[in-house]
Amino acid sequence: VKAALGKSGGTFVLQREQNGTGHAVLQAARAIGRSSGSTLLILNGDVPTLRGETLRRLVSRHRRSGAVLSLLSAELDDPAGYGRVVRDARGNVLRVVEDSDTVGDEASIREINAGMYCADPARLLSAIRKVRPDNAQGEYYITDAVRWFIDKGEKVAAILHNDASELLGVNTRAELAEAGKRLFERKAGELMNRGVTLVDPSRTAIDPRARIGRDTVIYPDVRIEGASVLGEDCIVRPGCRITDSRIGRGTEVRDHSVCLESQIGNHVSVGPFAHLRPGAVLEDESKAGNFVELKKTRLGRGSKASHLTYLGDADIAAGCNIGAGTITCNYDGTNKHKTTLGRGVFIGSNSQLVAPVTVGDRAYVAAGSTVTRDVPEDALAIGRSRQRNIDGWVIQKSRKKAKKKARKTAGTNPRPPRRAKK
Repeated sequence: VKAALGKSGGTFVLQREQNGTGHAVLQAARAIGRSSGSTLLILNGDVPTLRGETLRRLVSRHRRSGAVLSLLSAELDDPAGYGRVVRDARGNVLRVVEDSDTVGDEASIREINAGMYCADPARLLSAIRKVRPDNAQGEYYITDAVRWFIDKGEKVAAILHNDASELLGVNTRAELAEAGKRLFERKAGELMNRGVTLVDPSRTAIDPRARIGRDTVIYPDVRIEGASVLGEDCIVRPGCRITDSRIGRGTEVRDHSVCLESQIGNHVSVGPFAHLRPGAVLEDESKAGNFVELKKTRLGRGSKASHLTYLGDADIAAGCNIGAGTITCNYDGTNKHKTTLGRGVFIGSNSQLVAPVTVGDRAYVAAGSTVTRDVPEDALAIGRSRQRNIDGWVIQKSRKKAKKKARKTAGTNPRPPRRAKK
């Protein structure tokens, strides 16, 4: 919780002994303060589908109602597990009773307490201090304060919300999955209304924090996580995962690619089966193609690594071409080292660049080379052993193999001994 909300500037208070919701509020008494005229908003922490506008509406209606305390309620077909709101014939709140404390017809009441309250902080804290844990759980409930207020003739309001699914908490893994599904459905509807094409919304999971530009097309089985941003006119093909990344306009992320904490420019091509690890930067019109992996690497404008390549801790300028099978050898077992490529560099296929190393502007590296020293600009680097051809080697190998087989056969099937003459 602290990791998720720590940057919000809030104050955290730990309820070491969990003795009920009222007890939890008392633990935060010092942080809440007793400022007159303020409104205390109390929420449950397990309601991920709750909307901000619902809370604003609750606070607004509470302030207009003149009630000392207001709670949010909803109606469920199956209210089991939730506290019930008990009203009189005129609709006024009489009390709120926990599910385990219901008696008689109270268990059949469909209006439930969602566990979200607005109240005057000083008056609520005073009321909670006066209540006793006279319930099946032996805990201090905020609902006990509701009863205390009503007994004193104070007004308590229950504000009925028309979307019960928005207020439901998460108590099981199944409920967690259902809540996630509702969030994804809500986000999908919002995006499609704003001009984003989701080919199959039921098979697409987009984080509510993500932002996606108009006329972008998202194919099935795509997950967009965290505060990712995608520009207009992008295409994300099936099976991709994009997490906390920024993507410019007109970019295509092809099938089964993974983009983690990466920066991708305009009109870039990624994948299929590419892996952009944290710190990858792809500038405009660049390409990281089939089975290409980048880590803490900048791929300059128009540069291309089209096939089967690992680029780690590299700074690659504009207009470079990286051949298939190229590897930056960035780790020596203890430290990471940097590879730098100047503008317009050509790296031949199956090359190894042993960092730290720099390849100057417009230089070439011949295919199959292992580069261990800097390459000057406009130079050709060849770092491979001299080729030697052995004439007739295959024939000689075949003859040796045939002789070996013959010896083995002779050893396993010896000639029978001659019979003595009569």
